[in-house]
Amino acid sequence: MSSLVLLADTHVPKRARDLPPALWAAVDAADVVIHAGDWVDIATLDALERRARRLVGVHGNNDGAALRARLPEVARLEVDGVRIAVVHETGAAPGREVRMQAAFPDADVLVFGHSHIPWDTTAPSGLRLLNPGSPTDRRRQPVATFMTATTRHGWLADVQLVPVDPAWRAAEA
Repeated sequence: MSSLVLLADTHVPKRARDLPPALWAAVDAADVVIHAGDWVDIATLDALERRARRLVGVHGNNDGAALRARLPEVARLEVDGVRIAVVHETGAAPGREVRMQAAFPDADVLVFGHSHIPWDTTAPSGLRLLNPGSPTDRRRQPVATFMTATTRHGWLADVQLVPVDPAWRAAEA
């Protein structure tokens, strides 16, 4: 069994000076941290690399040359028999499941970002699509978010959308 933290669209330092304390605590406790792009700042990548036991990430559309040099557009990993793909953008919401099952036929889970809108659906093929939202920029959502999950013997379990306490933003200012 392994514990996962899923995040995307951190946009540090444009949307926040740092990641929320609750997210850092989750990172410290996780076996694997997955970031689905739009880091913006290479210092965030460096910090997550130092703290995460295992970090897997991709670059997003707002990531410059330095981040693109260190991160792929698509990443793949296997954790306890769960085949996970990571990408930043998946296109428009209508038809997403069918498009992504065609694009990632060998994955059990696809972690993506870009919209800042949490997403948890399953394609007809069984591919689970997860967007953790953004821990720093809630956009049109009630609160900022990230996700946690566990893997068990080839299954993804305990997927939780974790809201970020809005008081963190006030404390950061």
